[in-house]
Amino acid sequence: MAIATLCTVVLDCPDPLALARFYAGVLGGEVVTEDDGTDTWVELTRSGGTTLAFQAAPGYVPPAWPAPNGSQQFHLDLDVPDLDAAEKEVLALGATVLDAADRKRSFRVYADPAGHPFCLCAG
Repeated sequence: MAIATLCTVVLDCPDPLALARFYAGVLGGEVVTEDDGTDTWVELTRSGGTTLAFQAAPGYVPPAWPAPNGSQQFHLDLDVPDLDAAEKEVLALGATVLDAADRKRSFRVYADPAGHPFCLCAG
């Protein structure tokens, strides 16, 4: 029996509001900021999905991908019905390509505007 349920995935970043808006463009949902107006913690809430939260991290350094001498820390796999169409949309939102040259593969790797890797997966 599980002792917990996953409620939130938190990403460190330099600009929580900007990164929440990026993922809202990719996944949909509502961007919710703290009442204090500092935007040091911003959440992306989605009906029926896990909340993504974005936390300000002074001195943030994005993970490297691929990183033979270190870790990418984590990445998100996002299922999409059409890889080409999804690629155009995430690039327009500010993503950058990390590894998408092999167009026959079932996934492509990108970085969000803060440098976190994520994959678009044929789903």
